[in-house]
Amino acid sequence: MFRWAALAGAGLFAAGPALALDLTKKRENLPDLVLGDDQGNDFTVENRDITLESGKAYRLRIVAKGHQEYKFYAPEFFRYIWFNQIVIEHKEIHGGGPPDHLEFDDPGEIAIEFVAIKPGSYKWEARGLEAKGMTGTLTVK
Repeated sequence: MFRWAALAGAGLFAAGPALALDLTKKRENLPDLVLGDDQGNDFTVENRDITLESGKAYRLRIVAKGHQEYKFYAPEFFRYIWFNQIVIEHKEIHGGGPPDHLEFDDPGEIAIEFVAIKPGSYKWEARGLEAKGMTGTLTVK
Protein backbone atom coordinates (compact mmCIF):
# COMPACT_ATOMS: atom_id res chain seq x y z
CA MET A 1 0.00 0.00 0.00
CA PHE A 2 2.77 2.45 0.98
CA ARG A 3 4.66 1.67 -2.21
CA TRP A 4 1.61 2.43 -4.40
CA ALA A 5 0.93 5.72 -2.56
CA ALA A 6 4.58 6.74 -2.92
CA LEU A 7 4.53 6.06 -6.66
CA ALA A 8 1.26 7.97 -7.12
CA GLY A 9 2.66 10.92 -5.12
CA ALA A 10 5.83 10.91 -7.18
CA GLY A 11 3.76 11.01 -10.36
CA LEU A 12 1.81 14.04 -9.16
CA PHE A 13 5.03 15.74 -8.10
CA ALA A 14 6.56 15.18 -11.53
CA ALA A 15 3.44 16.56 -13.24
CA GLY A 16 3.34 19.58 -10.92
CA PRO A 17 5.14 22.05 -13.20
CA ALA A 18 2.98 21.02 -16.14
CA LEU A 19 -0.18 21.60 -14.10
CA ALA A 20 1.05 24.85 -12.55
CA LEU A 21 -0.58 28.14 -13.48
CA ASP A 22 1.38 30.21 -16.00
CA LEU A 23 1.41 33.56 -14.20
CA THR A 24 2.62 35.43 -17.28
CA LYS A 25 -0.70 34.80 -19.04
CA LYS A 26 -2.61 36.62 -16.29
CA ARG A 27 -0.43 39.69 -16.09
CA GLU A 28 -1.70 43.09 -14.99
CA ASN A 29 -0.82 46.23 -16.94
CA LEU A 30 0.66 48.85 -14.65
CA PRO A 31 0.31 52.58 -15.29
CA ASP A 32 3.04 53.79 -17.66
CA LEU A 33 6.13 55.24 -16.00
CA VAL A 34 6.68 58.30 -18.22
CA LEU A 35 9.93 60.27 -18.43
CA GLY A 36 9.46 63.81 -19.76
CA ASP A 37 6.42 65.03 -21.67
CA ASP A 38 5.31 66.29 -25.10
CA GLN A 39 5.47 69.96 -24.06
CA GLY A 40 9.25 70.11 -23.70
CA ASN A 41 9.40 69.36 -19.97
CA ASP A 42 12.23 66.84 -20.08
CA PHE A 43 12.45 66.35 -16.32
CA THR A 44 8.87 65.54 -15.34
CA VAL A 45 7.90 62.04 -14.27
CA GLU A 46 4.44 60.53 -14.45
CA ASN A 47 3.74 57.62 -12.07
CA ARG A 48 7.13 57.85 -10.32
CA ASP A 49 6.00 55.59 -7.46
CA ILE A 50 4.34 52.26 -8.28
CA THR A 51 3.15 49.56 -5.87
CA LEU A 52 3.00 45.85 -6.79
CA GLU A 53 2.18 42.57 -5.07
CA SER A 54 4.64 39.73 -4.69
CA GLY A 55 3.77 36.64 -6.72
CA LYS A 56 1.80 38.52 -9.38
CA ALA A 57 2.70 39.07 -13.03
CA TYR A 58 2.91 42.57 -14.47
CA ARG A 59 3.67 44.57 -17.57
CA LEU A 60 5.34 47.94 -17.05
CA ARG A 61 5.86 50.30 -19.95
CA ILE A 62 8.66 52.81 -19.40
CA VAL A 63 8.02 55.63 -21.86
CA ALA A 64 10.48 58.39 -22.77
CA LYS A 65 8.69 61.44 -24.11
CA GLY A 66 11.37 64.03 -23.39
CA HIS A 67 14.42 64.74 -25.48
CA GLN A 68 17.05 63.78 -22.93
CA GLU A 69 19.11 60.62 -22.87
CA TYR A 70 17.45 58.64 -20.09
CA LYS A 71 19.41 55.81 -18.49
CA PHE A 72 16.85 53.94 -16.38
CA TYR A 73 18.53 52.15 -13.46
CA ALA A 74 16.66 49.94 -10.98
CA PRO A 75 19.31 47.33 -10.09
CA GLU A 76 17.78 45.91 -6.90
CA PHE A 77 14.31 45.78 -8.41
CA PHE A 78 15.65 44.05 -11.52
CA ARG A 79 17.49 41.55 -9.30
CA TYR A 80 14.36 40.61 -7.32
CA ILE A 81 11.86 40.03 -10.13
CA TRP A 82 11.61 37.19 -12.61
CA PHE A 83 11.77 38.59 -16.15
CA ASN A 84 9.53 36.99 -18.72
CA GLN A 85 10.60 39.37 -21.48
CA ILE A 86 11.63 42.88 -22.47
CA VAL A 87 9.76 44.30 -25.47
CA ILE A 88 11.11 47.11 -27.67
CA GLU A 89 9.15 48.05 -30.80
CA HIS A 90 7.34 44.69 -30.83
CA LYS A 91 10.66 42.85 -30.62
CA GLU A 92 11.11 40.57 -27.64
CA ILE A 93 14.23 39.95 -25.58
CA HIS A 94 14.33 36.82 -23.42
CA GLY A 95 17.17 35.90 -21.16
CA GLY A 96 18.33 34.32 -17.96
CA GLY A 97 19.22 37.39 -15.97
CA PRO A 98 18.37 41.03 -15.36
CA PRO A 99 19.65 43.89 -17.50
CA ASP A 100 22.07 46.42 -16.04
CA HIS A 101 19.87 49.32 -17.18
CA LEU A 102 17.52 50.46 -19.93
CA GLU A 103 18.61 53.38 -22.09
CA PHE A 104 16.59 55.78 -24.23
CA ASP A 105 18.58 57.84 -26.74
CA ASP A 106 15.34 59.06 -28.36
CA PRO A 107 11.66 59.14 -27.36
CA GLY A 108 10.13 55.68 -27.29
CA GLU A 109 9.08 52.89 -24.97
CA ILE A 110 10.40 49.72 -23.44
CA ALA A 111 7.97 47.27 -21.83
CA ILE A 112 9.08 44.76 -19.23
CA GLU A 113 6.97 41.73 -18.40
CA PHE A 114 7.80 40.10 -15.10
CA VAL A 115 6.67 38.44 -11.90
CA ALA A 116 7.34 40.37 -8.70
CA ILE A 117 9.22 38.10 -6.30
CA LYS A 118 10.79 39.73 -3.24
CA PRO A 119 8.90 42.32 -1.18
CA GLY A 120 10.69 45.61 -0.60
CA SER A 121 10.91 49.22 -1.68
CA TYR A 122 13.27 49.63 -4.62
CA LYS A 123 14.60 52.92 -5.94
CA TRP A 124 14.83 53.70 -9.63
CA GLU A 125 16.65 56.61 -11.21
CA ALA A 126 17.43 58.17 -14.54
CA ARG A 127 21.18 58.12 -13.94
CA GLY A 128 22.73 61.60 -14.07
CA LEU A 129 19.35 63.31 -13.78
CA GLU A 130 18.56 62.50 -10.14
CA ALA A 131 19.08 66.13 -9.02
CA LYS A 132 16.39 67.13 -11.54
CA GLY A 133 13.85 64.83 -9.85
CA MET A 134 14.18 61.84 -12.16
CA THR A 135 13.79 59.23 -9.39
CA GLY A 136 11.06 57.13 -7.85
CA THR A 137 10.25 53.84 -6.17
CA LEU A 138 8.88 50.46 -7.16
CA THR A 139 7.39 48.88 -4.04
CA VAL A 140 6.59 45.17 -3.84
CA LYS A 141 4.28 44.19 -0.98
